[in-house]
Amino acid sequence: MRVTMYYNNHDVRLEEQPVPKIGPGEMLVRVEACGICGSDVMEWYRIHRAPLVLGHELTGQIVEVGAGVDKYRVGDRVACCHHVPCNACHYCLSGHHTVCDTHRRTNFDPGGFAEYIRLLPIQVDHGTYLLPDDLSYEEGTFVEPLGCAIRGQRMAHMQPGQSLLVVGSGIAGLLQIGLARAQGMGFIMATDINDYRLAAARRLGADATARAEDAGPDWVRRVNGGRLADVVALCTGAGPAIAQALASVERGGTILFFAPTKPGVIVPIEMWDLWHNEVSVATCYSAAPADATLALEMIRHRRVPVGEMITHRLGLAEAGAGFGLVADAGESIKVIIECQC
Repeated sequence: MRVTMYYNNHDVRLEEQPVPKIGPGEMLVRVEACGICGSDVMEWYRIHRAPLVLGHELTGQIVEVGAGVDKYRVGDRVACCHHVPCNACHYCLSGHHTVCDTHRRTNFDPGGFAEYIRLLPIQVDHGTYLLPDDLSYEEGTFVEPLGCAIRGQRMAHMQPGQSLLVVGSGIAGLLQIGLARAQGMGFIMATDINDYRLAAARRLGADATARAEDAGPDWVRRVNGGRLADVVALCTGAGPAIAQALASVERGGTILFFAPTKPGVIVPIEMWDLWHNEVSVATCYSAAPADATLALEMIRHRRVPVGEMITHRLGLAEAGAGFGLVADAGESIKVIIECQC
C-alpha cells in the first residue's frame, strides 16, 4: 500500500509498505480522508521520531474485522481516534482521560496518511464512531479536532453569554469560534497576524477581528463594551500572543492555553494580577471519547460548519504539498488528504 513518510515539514515522501495484518479484536480500515493537523507540522515535536507516517484525523471504511468484533461489520463508514484511554485508571476516574498512560501510548498502525490502517482492540471498542449516511468522509475528519475544542471549552468552564477572545485564528482558533457561536457564547473577538485567517474568523462567527499588533487590551475594551474578555482562548504558542492573552483577560476570567509552546519555554506571569483579579488558568490536551462523541453529534446536526473550513483537498501523492501549505500558514485553513486518490 502507499503511505506518506514524514522526514520533515518539507520532505514528505510517497513510499510503499505492506498492508497491516489484523488479529483478534482488531479491524482493518481503508482510509478515505485524513486532515493535516497543526501538530503534524510542529517539526520540533515530530523530527526526533522521523521518519514516520503521521495522520490522526481520519475517516474510512472497514474492510476486515477480526475474531470477536461484533460492534462493526465490513462496509461500515467510520471515524477513528488514535489515542484512547483505559477508562479505569486514576486519571480516567478523575475525569482526566487525556493524561492516561494508555491514551498516550495508543496510536494507529501505521498512521492516517496511508491507504489502510490497523485498529487495536481498545481503538475498536472506545475510539471508533459510525458515520451517518448524510455525513461526508471529509466532514467526519473533524471529529477528533472538534472534540479537542469541546474539551478545551469544558476545561475553561465557558458559559453562554460570556465574551471570548481567540488569540490565533488558524484551524484551532476557528474551531473555538465556531463552537463558541454554537454554544451561545456572547461577544466573540479574534486576532491573528494573517488577514486571510481573520476573514475566515469573521465568516465563522467572530463579531470583531484585528491583526495581532493592533489587538491589545485597549482594542478589546473598545469593541467589548469597555471590558476585557471573560475567556481568552490562546490558540498559538507564540510568546507575544501569550503576553497578549495575559493582558486581555477580565477580572474573574479564564485563560485557556489551548496550543503548546516548545518544551522548556518559561512564561513570566505577574502572580499579583492573577491572584488579585481571580484569573483562572486552564489547559487542555487532546480529546476523550465523550468529547469525540459530542463532536460527531454537533457535526452531524451542522451546528459547527466544519465543511466551510476546508480549503484544500489533495491526493495521497500530493501530501507533501499539503504539509507545506499547513507549515507555511499562508492562505489555507484545513487541508484534507484523500487517501485513495
